[in-house]
Amino acid sequence: MPHYSGPLLTRAIGEALLAARDAGAGTWTGSLDLGKSSGEAMLEADAWQWREQRYPYPHKLKDRTLYYWDGDGFEPVSRYSGALIKLVPTEWGAPTFEIDGIKMLPTSKESPFEDARRKVALVEPKGKAILDTCGGLGYFAALCLEGGAARIQSYEKNADVLWLRTLNPWSPDPDAPASGGRLQLTHADVSQAIAQIGDASVDALLHDPPRFGIAGELYSQAFYEQLARVLRRGGRLFHYTGSPNKLTTGRDVPREVAKRLEKAGFKAQLALDGVLGTRR
Repeated sequence: MPHYSGPLLTRAIGEALLAARDAGAGTWTGSLDLGKSSGEAMLEADAWQWREQRYPYPHKLKDRTLYYWDGDGFEPVSRYSGALIKLVPTEWGAPTFEIDGIKMLPTSKESPFEDARRKVALVEPKGKAILDTCGGLGYFAALCLEGGAARIQSYEKNADVLWLRTLNPWSPDPDAPASGGRLQLTHADVSQAIAQIGDASVDALLHDPPRFGIAGELYSQAFYEQLARVLRRGGRLFHYTGSPNKLTTGRDVPREVAKRLEKAGFKAQLALDGVLGTRR
């Protein structure tokens, strides 16, 4: 899908545009792409102009919601198809997303993009063939590209998440010249698609599955054995687990994951909010 290149608004930005107009300013300077760049909007009495296109002033925008121009008006970046999925602004610029109100990326202490940077660094992507099992908004893939990966094969099961990516300027576009043809994004369930990946054909793995209660198959011994099969000896894996509270869940998910990975053929240790494994 082609990536959106129009403005993205939050309530704060919408209010800033109106305040500047009401103060008699002829222009407003700021970011309309979630902090990726800064530009100037020309202000008129009944409309504003950005990148040679005119837009009506937005009214009654909601908090914690991003809006995009659909050709007729500013609409929330959200969809409902069995679950409500939405792109959610953060103070850091790079957005997170939610499914039925459940936040999918950590944002309390730092940008989800910078959080991903620390995890990608663990697998040292430069020059490597990377398997990104659960692509999400593509932050792992973006940082693998930035880190000089030779190629990235990324899978995403949810079509609505793929749609969110086309509206998020922080999500990498596989077809953009900056990607250099190194990123292949596939709409598929990696728990099934992995059977088609060759033995020892991957140099490093990034595994960021939904929580265990939603996607238990991506924490299974059988799936971990597939990860071990496709990863070359000495290759690294980072497996995000989060830190579920043992007192409420009754489980120590990171240590359970580490034990299964060990059984599948990895040397595993707890790292950040997940498990770092090395293929033996």
